[in-house]
Amino acid sequence: MADPPRARKLAVRIRQIVSAAIETQIKDPRLGMVTVTDARVTNDLREATVFYTVYGDRAAADDSARALASATGVLRSTVGRQTGIKFVPTLTFVADSVPDTARELDAALERVRHADAELARAREGASYAGDADPYRRPAAPADDDAVDDDHPLGARTADDSADVPARSRSGS
Repeated sequence: MADPPRARKLAVRIRQIVSAAIETQIKDPRLGMVTVTDARVTNDLREATVFYTVYGDRAAADDSARALASATGVLRSTVGRQTGIKFVPTLTFVADSVPDTARELDAALERVRHADAELARAREGASYAGDADPYRRPAAPADDDAVDDDHPLGARTADDSADVPARSRSGS
């Protein structure tokens, strides 16, 4: 089993070789504007997956997929000649879904921007339905010598804290 850095280096080299070979060697009329976006090689260097995108509609993508499938043998032999490795990995072509996902995310973000702008327009002339601060706050005592129902002596003063003996945290 090969080490992962070697597999990554081989994947980069396969991506370069396949993209150049598609541009120069493959003369299939079904092949559209194909861009090789990525290549991945398994750690045992036996299988390579080449990701690609096609500029155009769905029919152009389907035709390009058929053209790449028929040109797999030529591309594999080109990879073998240019890399010089003992066992040339089998090539599998997979249409890359990242651009489609990116377009969907861009469309979703645009919908959210429009919704936020509409909400901001609706919020411009709005006012609170009730009080601006709906939370209740305890009323401040009007007088410092007011009687406190919770205090055992009734009125609480600043001297009350001096009357309470200090407790220590020690167990004795």
